[in-house]
Parts: sequence; structure tokens; C-alpha cells
Amino acid sequence: MGKFKPPKVRRYGSGVRVCQRCGSRDAVIQKYGIYLCRQCFREVAQELGFRKYM
Repeated sequence: MGKFKPPKVRRYGSGVRVCQRCGSRDAVIQKYGIYLCRQCFREVAQELGFRKYM
């Protein structure tokens, strides 16, 4: 039996969205149904077809 209660289920807010690649909950990009954190997005953006504009 654990000492602490399990974390509550999040229904709305920033804690609901998680990165599909690393599981991080901060800075998740949802546009186009990507659901990646910004760090993972930078790593795989070229593979997804995004181009970097200067």
C-alpha cells in the first residue's frame, strides 16, 4: 500500500496535453494534430515536411 494518493486525472488545462514522443507536459504543439513538445518538434520537423524560413 502506497503512502501517497495517485495524481488526479486531468480533464482540462495544460496538464492534459502530453508529448507523444517524450511524455513532457510543457510547450506541447497541438496545431495540425502534431502533439509534440517544442524540443521534439525541432528534432523531427524536417521529417514531417516542415521547412525552416529565415
